Amino acid sequence: MKFTMLFIGLLGLLVAPGLPYNINISDDDNVDGSGQQSVSINNQHNVANVDNNNGWDSWNSLWDYENSFAATRLFAKKSCIVHKMNKNVMPSLQDLGTLAKEQKLQGKGPEGPSPKELMYSINPTRVADLSPFGTKIAGMCQGIPTYVAEEIPGPNQPFYSKKCYTANILYILRMSFCGTSEEMY
Repeated sequence: MKFTMLFIGLLGLLVAPGLPYNINISDDDNVDGSGQQSVSINNQHNVANVDNNNGWDSWNSLWDYENSFAATRLFAKKSCIVHKMNKNVMPSLQDLGTLAKEQKLQGKGPEGPSPKELMYSINPTRVADLSPFGTKIAGMCQGIPTYVAEEIPGPNQPFYSKKCYTANILYILRMSFCGTSEEMY
């Protein structure tokens, strides 16, 4: 009987890393307009999904580590922004899970260390074919105006004059998507 219990316990440790799991972070004070965020990590499919529920300013971000692309769906703008993942700044799938759990357990927030920042310039031409970005991102952005964004190098960020939409991800990463016109973003 003890051997069976030990075997089942060890089997659970081996299987658990491949199973998807969720981490919910609530910002009850709604500081900086962040609302409530949740992170779903699926190691088996090599993908992370970040949901930010904040009324009209809600957004959803899908990070496809297998294809090295990420997409953010901006509900207020009724659009999807796709960009190449900067693996030097964006946490790995394993690190994202660890950082998100630490945020929840330690209650870190705006008073913690400054988040890493990425800024993107959005190309105003709509994407006609989503297949180069992989099936996961194609499924998320299907039927929604989708645009590609290119990362703006760090030193130019403070002087960038375009209007931007900013997505703060668990106080870990701040991503700004800057449009080419006021109407777009």
